[in-house]
Amino acid sequence: MRTIIVDDEELARSIIREYISEHPELSIEAECSNGFEAVKAITELKPDLIFLDVQMPKLNGFEVLELIEEDINVIFVTAYEQYAVKAFEVHAIDYLLTPFSRERFDEALERATERIESQESIPRIDLIQSTRPKGEFLERILVRDGTRVFVIPAAKVDYIEAQDDYVAIRSEGAVHLKKQRLSDLETLLDSKRFVRIHRSYIVNVDRLARLELYAKDSRVAVLKDGTQLQVSRTGYDKLKTLL
Repeated sequence: MRTIIVDDEELARSIIREYISEHPELSIEAECSNGFEAVKAITELKPDLIFLDVQMPKLNGFEVLELIEEDINVIFVTAYEQYAVKAFEVHAIDYLLTPFSRERFDEALERATERIESQESIPRIDLIQSTRPKGEFLERILVRDGTRVFVIPAAKVDYIEAQDDYVAIRSEGAVHLKKQRLSDLETLLDSKRFVRIHRSYIVNVDRLARLELYAKDSRVAVLKDGTQLQVSRTGYDKLKTLL
C-alpha cells in the first residue's frame, strides 16, 4: 500500500514514519512539509493512502483535498478536536488526534485498509462540506494549473460559469478553470453574496449593476464591467430578496 505523509512538523512525520515501519505492507512514497508539496506529490504519485495534517501554513489539509481534484483515502492528523471529528466518523474517514498511540495508529490503519480493499472512497466535496464549521463560507477559491496554484479571494470574484465538468471563475479580468461542479461550489459560498442566477451562472451581487428585461419573463444581469448574464426565473426570485 503506497502512502504519503503530509505534516509541517518533522517530529509528527517521524512518529508516523516509525509506526509505518512496523507494517511491511506499507511503503512511504513521499513526505511533504506543506500543502503545496502535498498537492504536487499526490498528483504525480497517486498514492493509495495519505496521512494528512489538518492545520498547515499556506494550505490546510482540506484545501489540499480540494486541489487534487480526485477522491482519495485519507487518515487525518490533527491536534484540535474542533475540526469536526464527528463528521469524520460519519463519513468513515478516520483521524488521529495527537498525541496518539501505536495502538490508535494501527486501528486507523485497519479501517483505511478495509476501505481500500472494498474500493470504497468518500467524495472529497462531501468531506469538505461536512467538516466546515456551520456558518463558515469560502473566503478564497484555490485553482491548480499544472504545478501552479492560484489563490482567488472570494470578494474579487465577478461571476462563475459552469463549463461541463469545470467551472470558469472570472476575477479581475482573468479566467481560471477549476474541475468542480457549479452546484458543489455553490454550497461552499456565502448565499448572501453569491447567487445562482441561472443553471450556468453564479454571480457576486457586489458586481451587479442592474437587471434588464430581455424578453417576456426573461431578464439579464448587467455587471459593472458591462458583462451580461442570463437570469432564470428562479434566479430572479433569489436576487429580489437581496436587492
